[in-house]
Amino acid sequence: MSQPPPEPPRRKILVVEDEPTLADAVLARLNAAGFDTAYAATGPAAIAAAREERPDALVLDVMLPGFDGLEVCRRIQAEQPVPVLMLTARDAESDLLAGLGAGADDYLTKPFSMRELIARITALLRRVDLVRAQALKSNGVDADGADPSAPLELGSPGHPLTVDRARRRVRASGAEVHLTPIEFDLLLSLARRPGQVVSRQSLLAEVWDWADASGTRTVDSHIKALRKKIGAERIRTVHGVGYALETGAEAGSP
Repeated sequence: MSQPPPEPPRRKILVVEDEPTLADAVLARLNAAGFDTAYAATGPAAIAAAREERPDALVLDVMLPGFDGLEVCRRIQAEQPVPVLMLTARDAESDLLAGLGAGADDYLTKPFSMRELIARITALLRRVDLVRAQALKSNGVDADGADPSAPLELGSPGHPLTVDRARRRVRASGAEVHLTPIEFDLLLSLARRPGQVVSRQSLLAEVWDWADASGTRTVDSHIKALRKKIGAERIRTVHGVGYALETGAEAGSP
């Protein structure tokens, strides 16, 4: 009689939040959703917990005692890259871009629903699994018949943009650009359809693996962060619809 396959190990989420009531609610919801959890309430404690627990993802508040979540994110990403969902009480664009620039993959603005929290964490972990699977895949073709290991060469001759799908690296005008996993997936989604307008809803479904009209601001914030890294002129906004990656001479125009 064959034995049933072993259950996959539970993913561990490190929650870093100094507000006890919110921290307890987040930990309880994550545990109910089938995750293991660890907890820290200060910046220094978060660094220590990340080293000891080796979490699969972080739920990280921006405002923390000791030093803030941005510094926590920078230090952890420098030591052991891990998906980070940042929590912020402020909705200012500058604050959101600062979080993404520090290495966060996604963010939630307080107050938020626990259902959305779980959806975001699940999507982050699914993306990590996909990246690992792609790294192990040595052969095959994309849906369009292209070799998935072949870099995408875009932009104009004097303003090139290279998206290396196999190595998940990007070069803009000859210089390597460091992108977060979500930023890379967002750029790749546009690069697969150069010059074509891709709606915000399509980007949400492809990159975040969820579709919700309330999430379009998430797309907009990540696009702005991506523009800062590869050049604002490379991504064209089509108001009320979405975005397109410019590939010709217009991509090199200021």
